[in-house]
Amino acid sequence: MRFRLPHGGRIDRNKRLRFTFDGRCYEGFAGDTLASALIANGRHLMGRSFKYRRPRGILTAGSEEPSALVRLGEGARAEPNLRATQVELYDGLTAAAINAWPGASFAIGAWAGRLAPLLPAGFYYKTFLWPASFWKAFYEPAIRRMAGLGRAPDGPDPDRYDKMHVHCDVLVAGGGPSGIAAALAASETGARVVLMDERPVLGGALLGLGYGIDGRDGADWAAAVHARLAALPEIRVLTRTTLFGYYDHNSLAALERRTDHLGPRAPAGVTRQRLWHVKARRVVLATGAHERPLVFADNDRPGVMLASAAQLYVNHYAALPGRRAVLFTNNDAAYEAARDLARAGVAVAAVIDCRSAPAAPLAAALREAGAALHPGSVIAATHGAKRVRAVTVRRLDGGGSARRVACDCVLVSGGWNPAVHLFCQSGGGLAFEEARGVFLPGVPAQPVEVAGAAAGSFALAACLAEGAAAGARAAQEAGFGAGKAPEQPPVEAPAAGAVTPFWLAPGLRPIGHGKAKHMVDHQDDVTVQDIRLAAREGFRSVEHVKRYTTIGMGTDQGKTANVNGLAILAEALGRPIPEVGVTTARPPYTPVAFGALAGRDLGALMDPVRRTAMHEWHAANGAVFENVGQWRRPWWYAKAGEDKRAAVARECRAVRAAAGLLDASTLGKIDVQGPDAAVFLDRIYTNTMSTLPVGRVRYGLMCRDDGMVFDDGTAARLGAGRYLVTTTTGNAAAVLEWLEEWLQTEWPDLRVYCTQVTEQWATLALAGPKARAILAAVAPEMAVDADSFPFMSVARGAVAGVPARVFRISFSGELGFEINVPWHHGLAVWEALTAAGEAHGLTPYGTEAMHVLRAERGFVIVGQETDGTTTPHDLGLGHLVSGKKADFLGKRAWERADIRRADRKQLVGILTEDPQAVLPEGTQLVEAPGRPPVPMIGHVTSSYASPTLGRSIALALVRGGRARIGRTVHAALVEGVLPCTVSAPVFYDLEGERRDG
Repeated sequence: MRFRLPHGGRIDRNKRLRFTFDGRCYEGFAGDTLASALIANGRHLMGRSFKYRRPRGILTAGSEEPSALVRLGEGARAEPNLRATQVELYDGLTAAAINAWPGASFAIGAWAGRLAPLLPAGFYYKTFLWPASFWKAFYEPAIRRMAGLGRAPDGPDPDRYDKMHVHCDVLVAGGGPSGIAAALAASETGARVVLMDERPVLGGALLGLGYGIDGRDGADWAAAVHARLAALPEIRVLTRTTLFGYYDHNSLAALERRTDHLGPRAPAGVTRQRLWHVKARRVVLATGAHERPLVFADNDRPGVMLASAAQLYVNHYAALPGRRAVLFTNNDAAYEAARDLARAGVAVAAVIDCRSAPAAPLAAALREAGAALHPGSVIAATHGAKRVRAVTVRRLDGGGSARRVACDCVLVSGGWNPAVHLFCQSGGGLAFEEARGVFLPGVPAQPVEVAGAAAGSFALAACLAEGAAAGARAAQEAGFGAGKAPEQPPVEAPAAGAVTPFWLAPGLRPIGHGKAKHMVDHQDDVTVQDIRLAAREGFRSVEHVKRYTTIGMGTDQGKTANVNGLAILAEALGRPIPEVGVTTARPPYTPVAFGALAGRDLGALMDPVRRTAMHEWHAANGAVFENVGQWRRPWWYAKAGEDKRAAVARECRAVRAAAGLLDASTLGKIDVQGPDAAVFLDRIYTNTMSTLPVGRVRYGLMCRDDGMVFDDGTAARLGAGRYLVTTTTGNAAAVLEWLEEWLQTEWPDLRVYCTQVTEQWATLALAGPKARAILAAVAPEMAVDADSFPFMSVARGAVAGVPARVFRISFSGELGFEINVPWHHGLAVWEALTAAGEAHGLTPYGTEAMHVLRAERGFVIVGQETDGTTTPHDLGLGHLVSGKKADFLGKRAWERADIRRADRKQLVGILTEDPQAVLPEGTQLVEAPGRPPVPMIGHVTSSYASPTLGRSIALALVRGGRARIGRTVHAALVEGVLPCTVSAPVFYDLEGERRDG
């Protein structure tokens, strides 16, 4: 570690760690990052760039790093595209460069840099167009091999991940001086506070600065306050935790890295990462700021580094970024970095300031230390191959002669960009401040405050004061304290220095001429030439330029590139920067592993298998199961010598002639309660539910606001303000979400509560002519005769001694009862019904027989007879659409002329000319056979062999179908065209006489 200082830093020199990078062995200390350890070993070359495979080094010291991306680990535990600046060093760590085969020092793909004139922005849109057959065979595979970042591991992830949910009064994002002050002020009021920071320790910018707070070093002050916060009962401090997403209603998401820093020494019982879902009353964003690089010729060479990053490596990690440094800046604060490097023994060869008359307080001290000051000057070129070896300095006005300055590191600073990403994600707008060239938080859209550097306040005293005030206000808004910020400790720090926005340094030759590249986005190889080309080619929207050039589309989301890119685009378009606008900041703020997003929802837990209370009985009695959503439902019950068709036919005949018993527990059931329940359901359903008497049931349709059928089911009125709503099995969760969305976002004034009770009730559907006699045998105290218990009514009583709700409903066309009992009593009642029905020929039947029975009767299934473009009128259910209600979902949509077209696809029946031919579902229908292409007029939605009718039947959606009844259409099959007759969609018991037994 020849670039390690003998003393200083906050590393543990008693714990020496060994690691490998690109196959070479190195050493570091506990507390190092991979980046700081490599810098201490004199290694700056980290890999190759995305497009041109140019050498890439370490630019920053945090999550904004665009260049130093590595592949960490081996085998199934390998993870690509991690930022070396955030990877904490552990013993045995193995890392490798990306985009650098066979290695970073000699990468075969570096030839792409020689072809740079042929690979401008959007080159793939303009080339590789001919011959067309080459695209899939050659062009696309070649581009994909060259482009991209690291390679994902091949095997399954062996690590485990967790998810946590937390509610708090105040969430503070950022553990720098502003965040610490905010968390301390809020927690002292008694508010429940969560403080999150992405670093291993609190302190933020204090870790790299030599500022003093309350008579001690700033980093030591932060550690003392951390200990003080940890002792408070109502605060949770989460380090190594990145808040990556800010969503509606102050819902936020964060990723905690629990054992990444331990490597193979991680405890076996601790999850690797934890995803936090946070719901906060108030949020304080103290996310700090990112130093902005300067754009100049070949500014991407290894050894070119942000001034604040170099300062952190020296002060916190005791690692020297070089022996001879050059500073290039447009602001006063960067001089502090040069001073700290000089104190550490680095020779500061030159300070290049683009301002003509800089008045930085430290300028004289640096001159006395031997640095040559070059005001009004820029770096016009850098020299070196795998590391910078010199720079060429020239005056900005073009006067004088250029001079070459030898160096092995270049510190750059173009000012600071407030980290407003989370604020933008929350819906807040930005305002541009011309004087400093920064975007600042504007009007918030949620209960959030921004403090410190994130709000544009870069002086330490201002950061502490703003953070404390924001924390106190947030706590008060959450119901705690008086909103008065506590007195802040004295600080020892310079005032925020002056800055002059500067976006682009001219080179030795005009930009675009020669080999030099003025790199704007270091990760995606986006240059000034690319942005200007996009402007010349007619791109005016910043979002279009982003996609055309790929600026800001890498894993760093353009944290160091976007503002420079916007300014250069504004200059090319001749428009002010605010008018050009900003790109949309989207989650995640930094990349999140898919494993963390999945948590433990893997394998069988990814899509859990759900079983009804009677599942074991079904399995023991020959049930063949099918998957319906997540549920395992009996498809049919197999007996010796029967195939599926024979078993289904037997079950159908039993229901029509005697009785059948179906497990319908999977039907969605939602308990809707509240004084406004009737009003609410009137708005949700197409027909009227408020006029339904207590004890009665009504079938209804739900439509989306575009007028298309969303779901169907029944609504039973159990009381004046209580309904039990049933849904289709697959739509149970979606319907509940739909109801809640309208209640919470559009009609929050309605006093209604919706509760999913699908799993609380086992449902047994008893159907057939003998159903009444069987039910009477197990429910002797219930009146089940037709007069006492009419169709579409509900009654309470004891069934097999179990309290039950019994619904007089039929989905088979036969006399039917749906018996709801508490879930854990389902099996006992099923067995009681089976025993009572044995003398009556009771037969259990599955979902296939249920489908056949309902199709014979012409009943639809949403999702089978509908496809998202189907209205109630298309299904022949227009009578369920109220003409009296003032409004309901879908009403206005039906006023469109397209909805009333006579040639819309309508539900009809289909009878094949060959009665034994069963059409495959999905079969396309044509008017008449002919030479292709033949226009399709519809398709088959359901098709079965009907044992009741002794022939095949089908339902179909056919264009102008009702007008075609009695006419011939043709089914287009693989083996040929089959003539069919269009019929009404009801094939059995047209008058509905059998529903009463």
